[in-house]
Formats: sequence, C-alpha cells, structure tokens
Amino acid sequence: MLVDVKVPVLAESIPDATLLEWKKSPGEAVTRDEILLELETDKVVLEVPAPQDGVLSEVLKETGDIALSEEVLARIDTDAAPSADARPGDGKRQPAGEAAPAPGGGAALSPAVQRLVSEHDLDPSLIEGTGKGGRLTKGDVLAYLDKRAAVTPAPAPRAEPATAPLGTRGERREPMSRLRMRIAERLVEAQHTAAILTTFNEVDMQPVMALRQRYRDQFEKTYGVRLGFMSFFVKAAVQALERFPAVNAYIEGSEIVYHDYQDIGVAVGSPRGLVVPVLRDVAQMSFADIETKIAEFGTKARDGTLTVEEMSGGTFTISNGGVFGSLLSTPILNPPQSAILGMHKTQERPMVVDGEVVVRPMMYLALSYDHRIIDGREAVLFLVTIKEAIEDPARLLLGV
Repeated sequence: MLVDVKVPVLAESIPDATLLEWKKSPGEAVTRDEILLELETDKVVLEVPAPQDGVLSEVLKETGDIALSEEVLARIDTDAAPSADARPGDGKRQPAGEAAPAPGGGAALSPAVQRLVSEHDLDPSLIEGTGKGGRLTKGDVLAYLDKRAAVTPAPAPRAEPATAPLGTRGERREPMSRLRMRIAERLVEAQHTAAILTTFNEVDMQPVMALRQRYRDQFEKTYGVRLGFMSFFVKAAVQALERFPAVNAYIEGSEIVYHDYQDIGVAVGSPRGLVVPVLRDVAQMSFADIETKIAEFGTKARDGTLTVEEMSGGTFTISNGGVFGSLLSTPILNPPQSAILGMHKTQERPMVVDGEVVVRPMMYLALSYDHRIIDGREAVLFLVTIKEAIEDPARLLLGV
C-alpha cells in the first residue's frame, strides 16, 4: 500500500515552505516517526516524519523546491523491501545509485558537496565528515576551506611588477534562507512604515548583581535553573508596560489596538539567524518560570526546533546585544509592535554618587519606539521605570 508523505498543516501566516534536506533516499527503508526531510519556512525549520513503516518508493519534491500546506512530497510503500543499492541520506529524485560516489569508495556525496569539491579541487578523503555515518556535509567542506585558508602561510615578498597576483579573490553565491529573507523584509518594513526614534538611558547593575550573587546558588538548587539578568528586565518591562499601555499597543489602519496582557518576545541568536520566541502572559510568570523558558528557547533555537506557535505574536520585544559585546545600539522594531528594548554590555565606569567618584557596573539601555503612537515623554518615562526597577529590585516585588 502506498502512503503519502505530506507537508504539515501550516499556519495562516506561513504561505509555503522550502524543502531543505532529504534524510532518506528512494528505495531506502524507513520506520514510523523517523525524520524523512526538513522543511524551511520564514519562521522555523519543520521536520517531517514517516507516517508508516516501509520503503521510500517515490520522491516528488527535491531540495530547494517550494511546497504548500498538505502538499504530497513523497510516497512510502508499506509492502516493499528496501533496494540493495539505496544510499542513505541522498535526497536526489533519481535512484540513489546515480549519486556521485566519493573517491576511494566512501559514502556518496550530495550535489552541493560534490560541487564544492569540484570547484576547489579537493580530496574528500582528507575531510572529516560529521553527517550520518561519517557522510560529508556542505558545512564540513566550508569549514575545511576556512581552516585551510587560515593555516596557509602568506607568500614571501617577491621583486616582481605590481601586476603580480597578491592572492585569491574568490567569490561564492549562496541562496538566502527563508528566515534570512523574512528578517530582511520585516526590517525594511519597519523602517518604511514606522516613525522610529530611540531614547537612551543607563542603569547601575550593582543592586541586581549583588542580589543575584546572594541568592544564585539557592535559586539554582531550588528551581534547577540559573538566575540570570533577563528575568529582572522582563519583570521590569511588565511593570513599565502596565504603566504606559501605548508602548504595549500597535497601529492597525486608523485604530490603535491595546493589549491587556504582556507577551514579551526575547531575541535569540541561532545558526539560521535572529529568532524571537515569545514568553506568554509574563505577568503571571515567576522569575524561575522566566529563566526556565528562556533556557528552553535558547536550546531550541540552537537545535532548530522552535515551533511556529512559540515565535508568533508578542506585544513587546527585548534584545540583548550585550551577550555579543555590544556597548550601545539602536534596535529596530519588530512589526507590528511599537517598541523594543535593547540591553547592552555591563561595563565598569566611573560614576558620581553622593558627590564622590566611584566605579559602578553600568549598562546602556535603548528604547526604539514608533513615534506615531508613543510620545517622547512616554518613551522616556517608560525607560526610567525600567531603570528604577533594576536599580531597586524590591520595586519588582512591591509593584511600586
């Protein structure tokens, strides 16, 4: 019996998906719930499992093809026996036996790897493969090229005319991922549709650092998660959003849509680019709940397992460029939201306190906002509210 392998039902905000990689080849045996392929949308990478045990008898879409919600991608024959010449992991539509063999009788090379190997005249047997069964991936080849370029000694100076070649000037083109294209579209959209301004302030991190140092071990022992700085800023943002509801609203046509809840997106770096999973109903979350969820988001972002639901919605966003060393920046809005808070690197600086110069761990804060809906006074006071809460964490408990 033939069983269809279909694209999962996509959310209304996701029109289609791009076939990223086949994990199995025609003629190869598959087991139920085994991952057959990966699909890339403008938000997440989706893994498509096998619906039944059997043999992958037919592949209808190749890597790079566009597929719609519930479109048939392949068929599994539940009664067939696996082909003797099937090569694991080759996503070509033609029989796996036609894949380009690796020199020396190794595992077959995918078309992308074969192209890189040919272009750079490489010996695949010299490159360590990290794919399934030691298979070479495109990332393996690129990493090998980078490593080779780093260790290749510079040529000694030669007394030749200025026209002598000074080194390679290679170029390569790679298609943008769906996520990267969507990021680009949204950033341009924000710049073109909103009147973006940014206001700045600085916050003394010593009170939060002292509180964290005092209770860090006990907190981790009690809740099984580290106490970071982000939970303090998330809680401070909730307090500020409650006081200044326009910062938690957005414009739709000729109307302003206000939210009576706070769903805060936390920008997280991933191998595919910046993603913004959302903490729901943060006002009802404890510090431990926030830290646990953020740690979970970080792991999922690294592994590419964030779901569409986890990255949809959000009424406000926090971005922490400080983890990468940024001292100051102007974050761009995450449409349709009207504001975004930028955290930065904590750095010791001389400050005047009670008439004396002292060294304090200071952080610059930036609030970018849509001036069409948020006045400058509201933006400044919003940021001051966050500053006061961080510099006096008891405010977060007392709600003052």
